[in-house]
Amino acid sequence: MAPLIYLDDPADGRLDEFRDLTTADRRPDRPGGRGLVIAEGTVVVRRLLESRYRVRALLGVERRFAELADDLADVTAPAYVTSADTMAEVVGFHLNRGVLAVADRVPQPPLTEVLAGARVLAVLEGVGDHENLGSLFRNAAALGVDGVLLGPGCADPLYRRSVRVSMGHVLRVPFTRLDDWPGALEVVREHGFPIAALTPRPGAVELTKLPSVAGERVALMLGSEGHGLSEQALASADLAVRIPMAGGVDSLNIATAAAVAFYEVTGRG
Repeated sequence: MAPLIYLDDPADGRLDEFRDLTTADRRPDRPGGRGLVIAEGTVVVRRLLESRYRVRALLGVERRFAELADDLADVTAPAYVTSADTMAEVVGFHLNRGVLAVADRVPQPPLTEVLAGARVLAVLEGVGDHENLGSLFRNAAALGVDGVLLGPGCADPLYRRSVRVSMGHVLRVPFTRLDDWPGALEVVREHGFPIAALTPRPGAVELTKLPSVAGERVALMLGSEGHGLSEQALASADLAVRIPMAGGVDSLNIATAAAVAFYEVTGRG
């Protein structure tokens, strides 16, 4: 790896890509910013280093760089070492995880590339909460979902909070945005994916029966944390499915519902 660079001046210009991460209009990962990907903590930084995202720089305390020594063996990006107090002054808060990395974004793959070779997909509409989106990506990675398709109203998966909550798995699970909504669902269907919409509505097929109803491939469509899928999305689905629940409870958090559905349809149930 490149030699560690020791810094003690929080105003050093080399740290600008890590600066003021609590100030929305200056965040490098925000729309209108530099569009960088930010990883926090040794686990997420490792996943960033293993991903296709090119690391620009790292910042952390010396102990965290020692933990990452093997992972950084072939990394040539600058690694800035400082104290926890200086780091907190730069980023705007005390970072318990002790290390950050910033990377360039990469172009999203075309829809046909995400569909190729996939068996189970997640299609999202209106999932605007970054933490729920990050949790959903973590669930997708853990339970064998092959890709995530983002419809209108979905948050940015590469926003710092989403990356953190996903434990870096958003950097592994292929995803792309569906700009033509719901027209792009026809492309998904043409590639052999029946579209199953999760909804608590009466008359929906029980989730446990979905594999036999849908067949080998399936695209699970999930809606927003509040009102769920839009009428337009529901009308575009091939079938509606529901998670059986005890009386008096009509829904689950979106990431929890997704995990239950992923567990069932990927054959891990």
